[in-house]
Amino acid sequence: MGSGRSVDITLDHALPAVDGEAAFVGELRAGSEDAFAYLMAVYQNPVFNLIWHIVENSADASDVLQDVFVKVFKGIKGFNGDSSLRTWIYRIAVHEASNHRRGWIRRHWREPISMDDPESPSAAVASEAASSERSPYQVLEQAEREGVVQRALASLAPPYRMVVVLREIEGLPYEEIAQVLGLAEGTVKSRLLRGRELLRRKLAGYVGKEHV
Repeated sequence: MGSGRSVDITLDHALPAVDGEAAFVGELRAGSEDAFAYLMAVYQNPVFNLIWHIVENSADASDVLQDVFVKVFKGIKGFNGDSSLRTWIYRIAVHEASNHRRGWIRRHWREPISMDDPESPSAAVASEAASSERSPYQVLEQAEREGVVQRALASLAPPYRMVVVLREIEGLPYEEIAQVLGLAEGTVKSRLLRGRELLRRKLAGYVGKEHV
């Protein structure tokens, strides 16, 4: 499972070597520009991907991403090392994205919401077809498969979707997911089991509809 997005970043200097997280955090606290560039290089794309699966819109995800790293930059001096740096960043990302999503729902709750396609891939498909060595049919076929997974995942209830994304897409271990979401590890495992089952059913339903 790997339907996701990314944002491109360009670094104007070589990334610094980091010997251990504690030393790296020390550089961040000291305001090292190289350390912050390294942080962005490592975390910008996966954090964007995580946010996007929560807010389901690239423009909103980009806005939330900026908010997340502003909070990271401002809050790094208060990071006490009770968790890994990644866990801390992901916790901020989940909090900010969830708040954004709840705010969006409050603002749009009177409007009809389509579950068919959270974000139209037509422009991306056209661009890929123009630049790819694969045939336009192959590009479209892959985009349709990814779209099916995207729609099925987006239709999961947030508690299940969050755990599935963190485990299956971001690849976090159960213990770290529990720390990010503030849940017991057993709850993470049960939600993942249920989320996987719901996702299998939804995917089977989408595939069935496509062959009717």
